[in-house]
Amino acid sequence: MSLINSKETIAMMPTEEEVFYFDLNGFIVLKGALSNKHVKDCNTKIDELLNVDPPLEHGEWIGAIHAHTYSGTEGFNLQQIYEAGEPFERLIDHPSWVEKVKHFVGGQVGFDVKHGPLFIDENFASIRGPGDAIGIHSGGHKRTKRTQFRYFNGQFFCGQVNLLIALSDIGPGDGGTMVVPGSHKANFEHPDLRKYSMGRDGEDLPGADGMPGAEEVSLEAGDVLVFVDAIMHGSATRRNEGQRRICVFRYGASWGNFRHPYYPSDELLQRLTPTQKQIVLPQQPMRRTPNRIPDYPDPPHAVDEGLYRGG
Repeated sequence: MSLINSKETIAMMPTEEEVFYFDLNGFIVLKGALSNKHVKDCNTKIDELLNVDPPLEHGEWIGAIHAHTYSGTEGFNLQQIYEAGEPFERLIDHPSWVEKVKHFVGGQVGFDVKHGPLFIDENFASIRGPGDAIGIHSGGHKRTKRTQFRYFNGQFFCGQVNLLIALSDIGPGDGGTMVVPGSHKANFEHPDLRKYSMGRDGEDLPGADGMPGAEEVSLEAGDVLVFVDAIMHGSATRRNEGQRRICVFRYGASWGNFRHPYYPSDELLQRLTPTQKQIVLPQQPMRRTPNRIPDYPDPPHAVDEGLYRGG
C-alpha cells in the first residue's frame, strides 16, 4: 500500500466484478482503500482518546464521542467516531467507496433523492484485545427491512451497507470478521446459528470460531470490507496479543434514522462540507417562515422550505 493512493482523490464506481461478487456473496473487499498516512492519522486520534488520564470507562463521554461496550466481550467502542476530527470526517464520503455504496444502497433513484443518496445511521471505532469477539448475527432469513438485501428491476436497494475499515492488520488469531457467504439471500436459519449466535449464554468463547460455512476475512491496515448487513456475520476470537482496530460506518437510504440516540454535534456540522453534511444529516427541518406568530423560533438546523419542494 503506497503512501499516496489515487483512490483517495478519485471516486470509484463499482466494477462489474465487484457488483457480481457483492450480489453473489454479500460482501467485497477493497484493497488499499486508505493510504498509510490516513491509517496512521486515524490511529493517532484513537491513541489520544484511549490515553486520557484516567482512562475512559464504559458509558463515559469525551466531547461528542461515547465510550461503551455492549457485553464486555466484544471489545471497547467509540461511538460517533466521525466527531474525532479530520481523518474520520474524510471517511464520511471517501472516494474509495462512496460511489460504490451509493450504487448498492440505491438511494439515487426514487423519492430518496430529494434528501440525498445516503445516510450514516451509526459510526464507531472498535478496539479488541485478547479474548474479545462477537457472535454471529443477522441473515437473510430474518427479512428485516432495515438490513435487507434487495435487487429489483436492475437496481440494488440494500437497507444497510456496512463498511469495516481496518486500522490494523487482521490475520490469523487477530479476531477477523467472519461471514457466511450468500446468507444474505437465505430463506432458512443456519442449523447451528444458536450455537454461535451473538448473546448466547454459557459459552467461554463469544465468537463464531468453527461455525460451518463461515469464512474469516483477513485484511491489511487500509483495506475495507463492504457488506450488506443482511449477511450473517460476527467475528473470530482474538487470540494474539495487541489490539484489533477497525472503524465501522453503516450507510442506508436518506429516509432512515439513527440506530442509537446519537446526533451530530453543531461543531461537526459546521466543519463538514455540504456533501458530508447531507450524508450525516440528510433530513433537516424546514424554517417556520413566513409565520403568523411573530418571532416564533425555528427548530435547530432548519433550512429553507424550497429544498423540500418537489413534483
